[in-house]
Amino acid sequence: MDDAEIENGGKTKILIVDDDRSNIVALNHILKPAYSTLVAINGESGIQIARQALPDLILLDIVMPDMTGFEVLADLKRESALRKIPVIIITALDSTEDEETGFYLGAVDYITKPFRDPIVRARVKTHLRMAEYIREIERFGMMDPLTGLPNRRSLDLRVNVEWGRSVREKEPLSVLMIDVDNFKDYNDSYGHMQGDVLLQTVALVFSRTVRRAGDFIARWGGEEFTILLPNTDLESAAVIAEQIRANVESTMVPRPNGESTHVTISIGVNTRETGIDSTVSEFLVGADNLLYKAKGEGKNKVCW
Repeated sequence: MDDAEIENGGKTKILIVDDDRSNIVALNHILKPAYSTLVAINGESGIQIARQALPDLILLDIVMPDMTGFEVLADLKRESALRKIPVIIITALDSTEDEETGFYLGAVDYITKPFRDPIVRARVKTHLRMAEYIREIERFGMMDPLTGLPNRRSLDLRVNVEWGRSVREKEPLSVLMIDVDNFKDYNDSYGHMQGDVLLQTVALVFSRTVRRAGDFIARWGGEEFTILLPNTDLESAAVIAEQIRANVESTMVPRPNGESTHVTISIGVNTRETGIDSTVSEFLVGADNLLYKAKGEGKNKVCW
């Protein structure tokens, strides 16, 4: 099988970058005939094919002889034409550090070897849908340019979709309302440009912590953010919120003079439970009220 061999089974293009031909054969078998596949057997040719073909998604092995998958991923994310292509790591390694490194560099998911057909198909389908959704919200001006997150307009549309699904499928839907503590004081002390760095840093922590494909993170406005957690009950949402709070508190925010500082957040958590009659507005207001309870009780706190 040569580099850039294409299986013309569909319009959506998936690039497989892996030096193990048995893995390539297995993935081709799983993905055909729904998708067209392109193949690269080393990292350098993978990058070249990505530049030429602009695939819709990339499946990338970590362990390769010339360049590691992490090096390939870092190079892809440096190029403006390639950085938005979703990359799923494929690996036989079972290491939390490797997983964290992949997500830090911009991977959207992991698939472990040996491949299970339903898992591969489901994750590929999910991330292709998410990529298309992101393109749509960018097309209609629904992205926040500072943080790269969906904005309030996008959230308004998404929450109604998730609310309807929650009602139909009788599944819980949770929301986190998040506010950066003492943001005005931070801006006054370090300037608005440094305030922007702070918001970008916090947004990155959210994205690294909340990694399920169906979860939705948005900038509500100013220093406030909102996270939707479909099919998540109140207790589970509170656990996720506490993890987010702790991760933000432990993150160092860089400053221009080479020093760094810390920041904290307050979070209100609300859940639409099955069998309880309420509205989307009440759902969001409930989380907002709990947010301001958290701030009133000393900040750096989760209330639910």
